[in-house]
Amino acid sequence: MTMQYSYGRQRGSGAFFGVVLALVLGALALGVFVHHARSGIAGKLAAMITGRPLTIVSAPDVVEKVQRLSRLETVLYSLDTVVEGNESNPVLPDALAGDRLLMIVHGQTIAGVDMSKLQPESVQITEEPRGRTIRLTLPPSQVFLTTIDEQKSRVYARDTGLFVKADPNLETQVRQKAQSQLQSAALSDGILDAATKNARATVTAMLEGLGFEHVEIR
Repeated sequence: MTMQYSYGRQRGSGAFFGVVLALVLGALALGVFVHHARSGIAGKLAAMITGRPLTIVSAPDVVEKVQRLSRLETVLYSLDTVVEGNESNPVLPDALAGDRLLMIVHGQTIAGVDMSKLQPESVQITEEPRGRTIRLTLPPSQVFLTTIDEQKSRVYARDTGLFVKADPNLETQVRQKAQSQLQSAALSDGILDAATKNARATVTAMLEGLGFEHVEIR
């Protein structure tokens, strides 16, 4: 009886360890499959198993998605400034034939990155031991638009000579001058650097959402 009991116990242990080994091997095989399945039917099956969306692996796919961002506006620069304009007569003094205008102008400059200019060669994807890595070079940042807010801008002072009427074109010229000054001020304050920095943050978050473990934006 003792031998029969011992024999039956050994047999049961072997079956138990066999089941455990099969489960371990199956889990390892599933893990490898899910890790390497990135596209096609295998990718869809892996997405169903893990509950994660199908990741993007090819550079053209990434380029297409980033280009959809188009003109990515990342910085809005606002400024109030005082701008002067004047017209003089070559013969008569300004008190008789001059026209001088001071205007308080409020304007905005918008800058960002035109993602539609992203080139395929600017995207590199590699599979590394530490995870999937993507390196992307952004197009240069640029000023998209500088506008004058007419509701917040006003004529502060105007002096017109005794012999002339106020020139309606002078106010238009002052607004154009103010627009140029606003854009120059925004550039001097580093609006393009800020636009690049904000664009990097936006694209990094997007690429991490697509499943890349490591994102390098230049």
